[in-house]
Amino acid sequence: MIYVSFQVLCQVALVLLLALISLIRSHGAGNVCDLGRRPNSRPHSVSILEFGAVGDGKTLNTVAFQNAVFYLKSFADKGGAQLYVPPGRWLTGSFNLTSHLTLFLERDAVILASQDPSHWQVVDPLPSYGRGIDLPGRRHMSLINGYELRDVVVTGDNGTIDGQGLFWWDRFNSHSLKYSRPHLVEFVSSENVIVSNLTFLNAPAYTIHTVYCSHVYIHRVTANTSPESPYTIGIVPDSSDNVCIQDSNINMGYDAISLKSGWDQYGISYARATANVQIRDVHLRAASGSSISFGSEMSGGISDVVVRGAYMHDSLSGIAFRTTKGRGGYIKEIDVSNIHMVNVGTAFLANGSFGTHPDSGFDENAFPLVSHIRLHGIVGENITIAGELFGTEESPFTSVVLSDISLSMTNSGSPDDDSWRCLYVEGSSQSVVPEPCSELESYGNSYGRAVA
Repeated sequence: MIYVSFQVLCQVALVLLLALISLIRSHGAGNVCDLGRRPNSRPHSVSILEFGAVGDGKTLNTVAFQNAVFYLKSFADKGGAQLYVPPGRWLTGSFNLTSHLTLFLERDAVILASQDPSHWQVVDPLPSYGRGIDLPGRRHMSLINGYELRDVVVTGDNGTIDGQGLFWWDRFNSHSLKYSRPHLVEFVSSENVIVSNLTFLNAPAYTIHTVYCSHVYIHRVTANTSPESPYTIGIVPDSSDNVCIQDSNINMGYDAISLKSGWDQYGISYARATANVQIRDVHLRAASGSSISFGSEMSGGISDVVVRGAYMHDSLSGIAFRTTKGRGGYIKEIDVSNIHMVNVGTAFLANGSFGTHPDSGFDENAFPLVSHIRLHGIVGENITIAGELFGTEESPFTSVVLSDISLSMTNSGSPDDDSWRCLYVEGSSQSVVPEPCSELESYGNSYGRAVA
């Protein structure tokens, strides 16, 4: 007979339970991506040309876009309308969208962002942040905005939205910004949002930012910035729920996809989590950041996230969990699988001492919770460090489960091989190469001795 230790049985049971919960969640959350069904054609359509726009890349068309949207508001109760942008280079400053609207960019249509800061309105900071992302105080409005909208589609036949971000990157690097940088597309407190079939270039800061939103579908988008662009991020679900990101290619200077939910006491007070998010079949590069990151601004909480299928390449880190004392909130119930990493510095990063604070008003005893993280079905090539998992003494990271992971290391077998570094983290592992740190004890070969 073979006797198995009670501890081992508990570990195995925990992993099986987590797998079952993950399967149930994944099945139950399957409808998140159903929002992406091709929307019905709008019964009304107008071209931006009808409002005096000139697509020569020099004429400023902000008023034309604003007037077009204002006109199309009248069709909101008649099935909505489409604003058609034909081929050309359409220079514009910030403008707002309206409910029941489709903004459609034809192939070879390029919306160009103005490089004059006066063409980007300055607005108050988001209440869950208390300040801008770059500087205290107010921030520049994004190029294309939606506030308290319903049923909005930004799509096209692979048209392009170019933020011409070099101007903003230089100002950031030279510390000459007056207000925090704008994003390319931002939706605030909106529902039923679709962004699809477009190319986004050179975002000043974030490319697509959805904050306080529900039912967001992002499909078949390409987002690129220079590898040297400072702190540029691709897609940022922020205090948003029921979000689907799939079939997209994102190459950014910092993070490719970053889930957030507010900053310290402001995020704790606003108390809106990012939850029920699915990420499927994406290609990601994050030159100086992470292919997928959680936090570090996560004070409203992040939970119930499923990642199924990602190719991560040429990134400083692959999957990162970031937080620090004073954040509060939680990152929990995260399930990541079917990942292929190539040329990644650190495959898995969990850092409990990451990031700054918006001001001195944070509660240093607001310790974040990081728990129930499952990483499985992952392969990597040319990986420098397998994992750096550092929680905090006051709030260790718990229930971190790794399985079926095979990483080919750049320094495998060398005397200074230090593939895993762990502190204040608890969990388990099975079939992980290279062997994880002792805090993630492997149970695969730890059965008790056979006794006759």
